[in-house]
Amino acid sequence: MNKFIWPVRVYHEDTDSEGVVYHANYLKFMERSRTELLRHSNIEQTLLKQEYNLIFVARKFTIEYLKPAFFNDLLNVVVDTTKLGKVSLVMEQKILRDSEILCTGMVKIGVIDAITYRPKSLPTIILNQMRQGCES
Repeated sequence: MNKFIWPVRVYHEDTDSEGVVYHANYLKFMERSRTELLRHSNIEQTLLKQEYNLIFVARKFTIEYLKPAFFNDLLNVVVDTTKLGKVSLVMEQKILRDSEILCTGMVKIGVIDAITYRPKSLPTIILNQMRQGCES
């Protein structure tokens, strides 16, 4: 599957007193890029919940910090969907400054019922939209 790239600028609010991106904010950048990948696939999470009673939840996340990002850096957050199943997705992510890898992560996303919080299959139409979004 192809990679999705979402640009993000580092603001003061993203950094500590030394101007270095606070470690938890890398997770926020990655979360936002996954949401933007869904939008790119014409999938809005609010509509998934309203129409299909589905929500996505992070089930497992691993992250490795390699180099710091700083105030005013322009970063690219890369999302590579490596597994797309009916009840879970696996995405590998990287945060880059130019071609320099600053951070890597892997997230397993579960698909669950918004009321029971039990696993629930993605409808075929949504699964196909996600496949198309990952390929474009």
